[in-house]
Amino acid sequence: MWGKLSRIILRNRLPILLVIGAITVVMGWFATKAEMTYTLAQILPNDDPEYVSYKNFKEKFGEDANVLVIGFESDSLFKLDLFNDWYTTGESLKKIESVKNVLSVTGIYNLTRNDSLKKFDLLPVVKQLPRTQQELDSIQQVVLSLPFYKELLLSKTETGNYATVMLLTLDQQSIDRKGRRELINQITALTDAFGEKHKTTIHYSGLPYIRTINSEKLKGELGLFLGLSMLVTALVLFLFFKSVKAIIFPMLVVVLSVIWCVGTMVMLGYKITVLTALIPPLIVIIGIPNCIFLTNNFHREYKGHGNKMKAIARVLQRIGNATFLTNFNTALGFITFAFTQSKILKEFGILSSINVMQVFILSITVLPIFYSYIQSPKPKQIKHLDNVRMQKVVDFLILLVTRYRKAIYFSAVLIVGFSIWGMTQIKTTGNFTDDIPETNKLITDLHFFEKNFHGVMPFEITIDTKKKNGVMKLSTLKKIEQLQNELKKYPEFSKALSIVEVIKFSKQGFYGGDSTEYRLPNNEEVTFLLPYAQNTNLKSSSTRSFLDSNSQVTRISVQMADIGTTEMSRIKADVKPKIDSIFSPDKYDVKLTGSSIVFLQGTDYLIDNLLMSLIAAIILISGLMYFMFYSFKMLLISSIPNIIPLLFTAGLMGFFGVSLKTSTILVFNIAYGITVDSAIHFFSKYGQDLKLYKNDIRKSVISSMKDTTNSIIYTSIILLLGFFIFVFSSFGGTIALGVLISITIFVGLFTNLLLLPSLLLSIDHAFHIKAYKEPLIMVFDEEEDIDLDSLTIRKNHNDTDDL
Repeated sequence: MWGKLSRIILRNRLPILLVIGAITVVMGWFATKAEMTYTLAQILPNDDPEYVSYKNFKEKFGEDANVLVIGFESDSLFKLDLFNDWYTTGESLKKIESVKNVLSVTGIYNLTRNDSLKKFDLLPVVKQLPRTQQELDSIQQVVLSLPFYKELLLSKTETGNYATVMLLTLDQQSIDRKGRRELINQITALTDAFGEKHKTTIHYSGLPYIRTINSEKLKGELGLFLGLSMLVTALVLFLFFKSVKAIIFPMLVVVLSVIWCVGTMVMLGYKITVLTALIPPLIVIIGIPNCIFLTNNFHREYKGHGNKMKAIARVLQRIGNATFLTNFNTALGFITFAFTQSKILKEFGILSSINVMQVFILSITVLPIFYSYIQSPKPKQIKHLDNVRMQKVVDFLILLVTRYRKAIYFSAVLIVGFSIWGMTQIKTTGNFTDDIPETNKLITDLHFFEKNFHGVMPFEITIDTKKKNGVMKLSTLKKIEQLQNELKKYPEFSKALSIVEVIKFSKQGFYGGDSTEYRLPNNEEVTFLLPYAQNTNLKSSSTRSFLDSNSQVTRISVQMADIGTTEMSRIKADVKPKIDSIFSPDKYDVKLTGSSIVFLQGTDYLIDNLLMSLIAAIILISGLMYFMFYSFKMLLISSIPNIIPLLFTAGLMGFFGVSLKTSTILVFNIAYGITVDSAIHFFSKYGQDLKLYKNDIRKSVISSMKDTTNSIIYTSIILLLGFFIFVFSSFGGTIALGVLISITIFVGLFTNLLLLPSLLLSIDHAFHIKAYKEPLIMVFDEEEDIDLDSLTIRKNHNDTDDL
């Protein structure tokens, strides 16, 4: 087959280049339309109970992830200049179109009893800027007498200062589109100016802010990693081949691949996410090994007989199958993500697998065509084949495999034992800010809010009484208060807000602002409070924020610290029995929901799906290896050297406390598909050598090591360095991804160069003959498909050979 394909490629060089050029232009046009995603990725499937509960919550009560939190600490909060400037800043923020509401200590409301109209008047505590410190002292007294706002907007620090926050409710559409960076800049410009004037550090948090900052960093890192991946691969290519041509043409192939990659993403309707942003640099890293194998074999073949066109044709035939299988194998590792129920993983799996095969097509067509047009390689361009140092490395490896196999096996057993021990210590976790370094301002700001207000992450409890007006029964309100008292016992939770707090606030207002009356009314008090409540049109603190239209369903809103999935599971398991003891499951339907619950549940869901996709990848790739050899023993021999690196990496994760999370579990699917490629290349040459040496296993193994070791080392080094560039990321998960895949490739390099040939030398001679008897996918030399010596070679005016 590859004999025919090589003739088609070499006899239709110009039309193929024109078609590829036209496709590239189209893909380039689509690539200009690529967009970042600005919405929270939906991880859970539509029918997941947690997602259904959250969706129902948003339909009744609106968004819970659109609040931006701004705060600072000061001993001068109630000093005239600072207080007035904070008030002015809040008023300026209200004028920004996408800011729906601003709540701060300078803009709070109080309830005042209006007996003439039998209602409460909702009046601002600060009606106008205080002109004297005495006026501000009076305002301070009122503020401190309102328990409703205590620990919500104001808290005392350990040093005796005041920590305060300003809560900005943003328009959801504004934070889900491209212009949200400008919105955040508008807001921070005003508050930073306040901070500079008063020499105060301003802290920012809340999901809109965290998402915006992370998206901008992601956007910047996409270009950084793409540039670094190309720089690293170009440098390594030059070091290996010592030739500019050996750099230009492979780099041109990967540039075309990247254009096709981004164009394909837009054509499929995908946007740039934290995962799809990794694909362009991955394509560069994965595509270059194709070019190395083609170039290295082309130079080796040309050196043997000096006929350029014959060398190109023979290379396409000899390694065409192997190159296809290695790329198909890598694509299998990625496509397993598409079988998960997560949209973000599906997109990553589909896009990456398509583009792995696209880079294969470009490599197998563009590179040979370019080599056919340029002059034949000069002696200095193929000098790398005679690299004395590399030859010594190959000879040393052959020595180890032929004389010290027991030591190799013993080392492999030790590594497996070490790895299994480490794997027992792996923990699973996931946080909103899991991948952000502790020194990053996002984290230090988050710690400020967690220390002084217990957190900013939304946590919601919905209570369905199953009866119209069931929430407003005093018995239900007392149950809600009882549950809130239980929640107070958890340091991870902030002060709870609910309809109970609104009613307590109303009672305090009824009794002239007496803070001792901030509690639920008794049966008698309900009778004369009810008319006042019914005649009052409340605003930001209204009952409408806590009740559905029938007063059947209510919510308890809590902000929580950014704890991991393990702690969240513990708290949920601890809280649920307490909820059931207060609200009988027969009479009430209570749900734990909110962005935090959905995100953390989604993390667990992702990890489960990724584990299943890893198992699927191993099965699919193993199936491919089986059909290559029609032998379970050969399948075992090819699998062992490539599973050990995965075990070793997992063991390291356990020993060094690297948690199993979304970013780290991706390592195993990607790395397994890549490391197996070395085995495929080795077996491809081994199959050819078995025929050449008439089933002499020892000669075949040694010959295969001599011919493939250089290319395997070159590609492994490029892959290792290519993935290692991710250490320059500002996201911990991306750093872990790069380091762990690099480690896996490094270990895989040695297992495939030492353990694999050792296992082959240790098996029975007769078995090997059977193992290679008529495999489904041929990996042998296909020269019988075409008589290369009968090809007519003619010279063109550029002094280059042509078919």
